[in-house]
Amino acid sequence: MSREKILDAAAKIFGENGYHATSMQDIAEAVQLKKGSLYHHVSSKQEILFTLLEQALDLLIERIEEVSLQDLSPEIKLKQAMKVYLNILTENKELSSVLLLEQRSLNSQYQIAHIPHRDQFEKIWRGIISEGLTAGQFNSTDPAQATRYLLGTLNWTITWYNPDGPLTSAEIAGQYANLFLHGLLKRKE
Repeated sequence: MSREKILDAAAKIFGENGYHATSMQDIAEAVQLKKGSLYHHVSSKQEILFTLLEQALDLLIERIEEVSLQDLSPEIKLKQAMKVYLNILTENKELSSVLLLEQRSLNSQYQIAHIPHRDQFEKIWRGIISEGLTAGQFNSTDPAQATRYLLGTLNWTITWYNPDGPLTSAEIAGQYANLFLHGLLKRKE
């Protein structure tokens, strides 16, 4: 049994049932191990949760940072980052659910270790927004608040997105980008 299979099974179960409703026995059964044998691979349910959160952030940081380093206008960069982010969230639904809904379940020891990684991810988004402000393309007095607004909107998508629905994640990202960058008000020509 590989640690990776255990983590994949835990992500699926946490995503379906939630962290608190999942036991180590549930995870052991999902990978056909005895509960005691599971502890040869992981030390605790908290370690599993922390590892999953870190894996999700590693993936997101890598992919969003790639976009942020491209030689694009801030507007195009933001649109691309939104598209990449929603694609990752919707293609990795279980892991995304764990990241977005279960990080509050970390105990204080793991929270302290996790927060700098989460902040690193948010800093990439703030950088893109700040770049647009510096270039005179964006209008915001608080890049951190704009980032929280944007990520809150994007993050919530996992609760209702249907891959068989009428819109792809890229199309949804395009609509979000339009709303974020231009608002709801119709502009007079």
